[in-house]
Amino acid sequence: MRSVVSATFAVLLLAPLPAVSGPLENLERERAALLTTLLDPALDPDGRQERAGPALRRLVDLERIVLRDPRAAAGAGALANRAFADYDLTFLAHASVERGVSPLDLWLDRLGLSSDRLLAARIGLR
Repeated sequence: MRSVVSATFAVLLLAPLPAVSGPLENLERERAALLTTLLDPALDPDGRQERAGPALRRLVDLERIVLRDPRAAAGAGALANRAFADYDLTFLAHASVERGVSPLDLWLDRLGLSSDRLLAARIGLR
């Protein structure tokens, strides 16, 4: 079951935003790394917290760079417009602080998933 859930998260991890060149691409890469760490079943809670802390600080720094860089919004056209239109997923660290939830909870919520739904899921063929 863990492998199916891990595979599902790996696919969903790449779904929210396409790769964009420049600061947005770096932001997405760091966001994906943070979510991978938070979803890693091989880590115990203490190890997950230890690895997620520095990744979250890097993500916050990259989000600030993108938010303050006027070229980021104007330079990539439609892709940048999509990134800025979906604020909660693009700027995950800032949005999670604004809403008072963890980045993982916010990300799962925006994708329409919850802990209850994941625990109720069954493995099977369709």
